[in-house]
Amino acid sequence: MRIAIFTETFLPGTDGVVTRLCNTLKHLEEAGHEVLLIAPNGAPPKYASATIVGVPSFRFFLYPGINFASPLAKVGKHLKQFEPEVIHSVNPGFLSFAAIYYAKKYRLPLIMSYHTLIPAYARFYKLSWLEPALWRCFRTIHNYADINLCTSQAMLKELAARGFRNLDLWERGVDLQLYSPMRRSDAMRSRLTNGDQNGKLVLYVGRLAAEKSIERLRPCIDKAPHVHLAIIGDGPHRSELERVFADSNTIFTGYLFGEELAEAYASADGFVFPSTTETLGLVLYEAMASGLPIMAADSPASREVLDGGAAGFIFQQLNPDSIYQAMHDMLYDVSKREFVKSRGQEIVQALNWSGPTKQLINYYSTLFNSDSSGVDTP
Repeated sequence: MRIAIFTETFLPGTDGVVTRLCNTLKHLEEAGHEVLLIAPNGAPPKYASATIVGVPSFRFFLYPGINFASPLAKVGKHLKQFEPEVIHSVNPGFLSFAAIYYAKKYRLPLIMSYHTLIPAYARFYKLSWLEPALWRCFRTIHNYADINLCTSQAMLKELAARGFRNLDLWERGVDLQLYSPMRRSDAMRSRLTNGDQNGKLVLYVGRLAAEKSIERLRPCIDKAPHVHLAIIGDGPHRSELERVFADSNTIFTGYLFGEELAEAYASADGFVFPSTTETLGLVLYEAMASGLPIMAADSPASREVLDGGAAGFIFQQLNPDSIYQAMHDMLYDVSKREFVKSRGQEIVQALNWSGPTKQLINYYSTLFNSDSSGVDTP
């Protein structure tokens, strides 16, 4: 099958969307499918067997640090040469307007997937009045799609309640060959604790943005002088976070990738996830696969991933005492710590990226087969 994918987010960036796309492209290649990927300029020309077309981009004030692709990009000639059989728009994003346009122009089935809770970000940039309008905009965009995929049951319920149609689930995955407790490294642990052999190490991995609520961890670090926090990632909020965490046991590494990131996970004592604006949180599965206990802010998506709390310590994001208690229990309550680690390992052992990609191919095939009669290809 020939698949055209439109995405706002791809390499050299890194987040859950990029992780999902990269693993999906690898498995699509193994299954013998051809892919044309439309992404913002800066991506490599090829990934797996996918040909990547870069388009001009710009910054959007609700999601600084990310280059959004221009919906006016002229990609028609590439699509005409490629002759796709289905179009997949990875959303929300402005490039979805181009995906809708070309799907209609060439009478192609259109699938969209919802990955980022952008309307909720308005609250963190003092623009709460804009949130209802953003929801209306994204609902209108997504309701052009033949299928709308959600990355969690929590997000599926949220979108259904907001009037999004044709919803279905796109399962999650994790690379169990890369993320493992066996990746533990004394050298990496020493790097992340500034050489403190006796202290505890808590990890955060992800973009550094206001909506991630990372600064709420500072009081906990102050109350626990033997706990080190390693913040792995980068983003528009980094300079502010470096100010907030100045003179504390906190280290900023920037982005880590591949085996180096896997070593960081496996060398820590726990993982912290303070955001309540995620549609899933693939880093939670990476932490589980690495053998870490997890503490996460209470949200529908986090509860879904953490099996209602059986696979992690859930805290109230706005309550400093709740955050501190979760961190203390995660690091020092030995029996509960071992229980959630064991439950996490049980959960991830049933996950990989092959299953979600087969599921996605089935969605593509269903749309293509139902739309193949009388369809004009480019």
